[in-house]
Amino acid sequence: MSRYLAIIEEDAEQGAFFASFPDAPGCVADGATQDEVLDNAADALSEWVADEVAEGRSAPLARSYAELLKSGDYGLGQGAMVAWVPLLLDTGKLVRANISMDAGLLASIDEAAGRRGVTRSAFLVSAARDKIRSGA
Repeated sequence: MSRYLAIIEEDAEQGAFFASFPDAPGCVADGATQDEVLDNAADALSEWVADEVAEGRSAPLARSYAELLKSGDYGLGQGAMVAWVPLLLDTGKLVRANISMDAGLLASIDEAAGRRGVTRSAFLVSAARDKIRSGA
């Protein structure tokens, strides 16, 4: 899984945060909080790469922080920060997976999925996406 460096800047006048990607030109996201902009940045990056692939181009390789610093391809404004954003791509092709887990945990997953009105698979996919995005 690739992770792309995002530059996060705050616009105090607008009360919002903005993210851009040196390795994904034109890919931007915003959010009211740092957490929201990072979630939106992951969505924006996935959509940006999907569009690139759909138009016959390949996604650019994600460079390391040291490579980006050396290249001078980005500048940090005062108060800006950097974050690594995972690239989560959907292929549109579902595959069956066989996993093993404790029966009690599976029952808890089914209960939580039922409360949310989603399938077990949808619940597990959502949980996996959240875990990958958080970097934990």
